[in-house]
Amino acid sequence: MNRDSRYLESILHHDIPLTRDMGLKVLDWQARQLLLFLPLQANVNHKSTMFGGSLYCGAVLGGWGWLHLALREEGIEDGHIVIQEGQISYPLPVTSDATVICQAPEEKVWNRFLATYRRYGRARLTLQTQVINAGSEAPAVQFVGQYVLHR
Repeated sequence: MNRDSRYLESILHHDIPLTRDMGLKVLDWQARQLLLFLPLQANVNHKSTMFGGSLYCGAVLGGWGWLHLALREEGIEDGHIVIQEGQISYPLPVTSDATVICQAPEEKVWNRFLATYRRYGRARLTLQTQVINAGSEAPAVQFVGQYVLHR
């Protein structure tokens, strides 16, 4: 775990206490990709799979965390990030510990977002997150969220 990962995990656990109870961990932040860990045991439902609400929360936090760290790298620390809208699908059950993955949007989309925020003090960005069962490559959850950054 690098310094940025430790920083984000401490922010999440302090500012969103639910993340501690969920057992959420920040695995890695590099090459503009964020990886989070969600343990099954802390998020299990009555069917011995991961609770849909935990998966939604993990997916939202993957995008929120990605945006938080990417903005920090840009030297932007004066904004507030909120989720405005999200769509989620659950094509497969999560039957084990899971990894949440959020990758950077296209460079031109990111640059437009930054320029809009710098000019108007408010901007929207759509991010995609996946949740994958341990030992699998197929997405068990796919999430698309629209995040707003405002001063």
